[in-house]
Amino acid sequence: MSRVTIKEIARRCGVSQGAVSYALNNRPGVSAATRARVLRVAAELEWVPNTAARQLSAARSETFGLVLARTPQTLAEEPYFMGFVGGVESVLAEHSYALALQVVADLGAELATYRKWVAERRVDGVIVVDLRVGDPRIPVLRKLGLPAVLVGDPALADGMPCVWTDSTAAMTAALDHVASLGHKVIARIAGPPEFGDVWIRDQAFDAAVRRLGLTAVTRHTDYSAAAGAAATREVLAGHPTAIVYDNDLMAVAGLAVVQALELRIPDDLTLVAWDDSTLCRITHPTLTALSHNVVGYGAEVTRRLFDVLAGAQPQAHLYSTPLLIIRESSARRP
Repeated sequence: MSRVTIKEIARRCGVSQGAVSYALNNRPGVSAATRARVLRVAAELEWVPNTAARQLSAARSETFGLVLARTPQTLAEEPYFMGFVGGVESVLAEHSYALALQVVADLGAELATYRKWVAERRVDGVIVVDLRVGDPRIPVLRKLGLPAVLVGDPALADGMPCVWTDSTAAMTAALDHVASLGHKVIARIAGPPEFGDVWIRDQAFDAAVRRLGLTAVTRHTDYSAAAGAAATREVLAGHPTAIVYDNDLMAVAGLAVVQALELRIPDDLTLVAWDDSTLCRITHPTLTALSHNVVGYGAEVTRRLFDVLAGAQPQAHLYSTPLLIIRESSARRP
């Protein structure tokens, strides 16, 4: 298909090309109604700026974008993204850049946000989180010509720049740990199955279970405390002696459920959490956890996005392998 031009947008809107240019560049000179009509038609036609012309004619916005397709409640509860965004902001401040943070309901709204940002020249690049298998955002970002760094495994990034942590090695370490303590019946409270990092953990978990000869069950959730608590009640019916959680928030919620049932941690049940945080260190007992520097992770992703803007070739960067920190919630099976 040929590139959609400003001339075509002007024809469909019944306005001059100059008016279209003003509207697309968010400049004064057109009414709010005309601006809205032009932006709507441009979105319908999937118009994207000419990259070469844009580089010549437009100054950078000095803003990076981050879209989170999560419920506000989950974001309010989960410590991970507060730490990650803190790392992003620490590097942006060094470059006098700002962060455009948008919370949306789903992937469709996320894609619409990218198109709007490109049409309005709101951001110089974006950080993309919660990768999916066959992620539909990747071809859209390429078509838009929007610089991006993906947060996730190279197996999910389709050759785009990405920064990742080794979830396979981390999950293997967690299962080796509980097996070394004599646990044979294991449960896992996982994140959303459509998330690529959860998919990778699923595969690593299943492989370790087969290798170690364990009996195991996995329950997927939305990462929230309420879902973690509900899933814990469900899996306890199978009498596991160890539970691995995909985030710290669900682990703390699960701990509360277990203690309400008057089960003893770690005498009756060993618990392991992902994404070690202050929550894991202030519970009683303290929680064994897979730890990595989430603030540093956000900072590294942001540095790589600046590298992309500077012309760096797409690369996959391994940031870390989460380290198993053994605490009071681990014990040998009697």
